[in-house]
Amino acid sequence: NPPSLLQPSPMRGPLLAAAGGAMGGAGGPLARTIRAKLTAALQPTHLEVRDDSPRHGGPPGAETHFGVLVVSGRFAGLPLLQRHRLVHEALRAELAGPLHALQVIARTPQQWQSDPRAPPAPPCLGGSKREQRRG
Repeated sequence: NPPSLLQPSPMRGPLLAAAGGAMGGAGGPLARTIRAKLTAALQPTHLEVRDDSPRHGGPPGAETHFGVLVVSGRFAGLPLLQRHRLVHEALRAELAGPLHALQVIARTPQQWQSDPRAPPAPPCLGGSKREQRRG
C-alpha cells in the first residue's frame, strides 16, 4: 500500500498537505500554486509542500522559501539532477519571481515505499545572493 497523502512526515516547518485542510492547511497563494503546478506536471503519488519562509526572517506571509517532497512515477529511471530539473521546470515562473529558495526531495514510489522519511530542512545561513560573503 502506498503511503497516504495525509501521512505524518518528519519534514520540518508548516506542512501543506496535497489534499489541503490537514497538517497546516492550504497555505498561501504561492504554496497553492506550487502544489497545483507540481500535481499537474508530475502526477505525484505523494506531495508535501513546506513553507520555510518564517525561518528566514522575511515579513509575515512572505512565501519566499519552500521545501517540496515529490514522489512520482515520472522519476523512474532518471538521475537526481533530471528529477530536480523536472520540478524546476514546472515552477519556472515562480523561481524567476517570488520564490527565493526551494529544497527538492524527488523520489520514485518504490524509493518512498522503502524509506518514507524526508531529510530535515537545511539551516538558514542568512544573507542573500546579492551580499558578499566574507571568509
